[in-house]
Amino acid sequence: MSHHFKETPHNAITESGIARVIPCKELDVGDPIKWLSLGLRDLMKAPMLTLFFGAIFTAIPWLITYFVAKTGWHLVIMPSIVCFMLIGPFLAAALYDISWEMEKGHKPTLRHAVKALKRNAVNEWGFGIMLMVLMIFWLRIASLIHALYPDYMGNNFEALLPFLVLGTIAGAAFTAIVFFISAFTQPILMERKVDLGTAVLTSVNAVWVNKVPMFIWACIIFFSVVVGFITGFIGFLFLMPLLGYATWHAYIDTIETKRERTYE
Repeated sequence: MSHHFKETPHNAITESGIARVIPCKELDVGDPIKWLSLGLRDLMKAPMLTLFFGAIFTAIPWLITYFVAKTGWHLVIMPSIVCFMLIGPFLAAALYDISWEMEKGHKPTLRHAVKALKRNAVNEWGFGIMLMVLMIFWLRIASLIHALYPDYMGNNFEALLPFLVLGTIAGAAFTAIVFFISAFTQPILMERKVDLGTAVLTSVNAVWVNKVPMFIWACIIFFSVVVGFITGFIGFLFLMPLLGYATWHAYIDTIETKRERTYE
């Protein structure tokens, strides 16, 4: 049995003729909540692996905070948050594998999860390099914004406001770009033997076609990151694995296949 690919007249990329993309389904606004529910189920089934990878995600913002404390450069906090969101999709590959293994009816293992990065190695590492380049580019922009801040001005809110607004706008723009290109790229590269360009443009296309559900999903991710920081990073122990598992289910829901998956 094969899926019937839905016609999507508002599909900007495929109509442009500039690239080949994997067709996507049209999502409902309630789908992000369903993904969270399925992710929570996976979290409960693999508590030790969840804690292991959650600890890694918790260590990253702790190191960022340590760097800020050492340098005294407090304006690095906002770009650091964006960097955290840039690197996250790449590091989450092992979490996708855990959910994938459970869908197959297998017992997930740390060894198998770590090996996930080798499944489509050239393109997966290419994706990681792409995220790193974007991160470096963002840090350069953040440094430029910081350099514009005159030393003679005080640290009161009114003096900082223009720079906070500028930094927030720039950070939001970069975060949106990264979300478009990374929402489904890593899961696509894990499951399918496709090139990086096809995976990235498929992700961009899927987000574009499903603007409202994916905006809700992006907000869930953003607020999860905020909660993680508010809780002194402890929340990341569970929130980041939960988002990783949920992202796998989002991918399964969103990106079409030519035939039904047969896991067993």
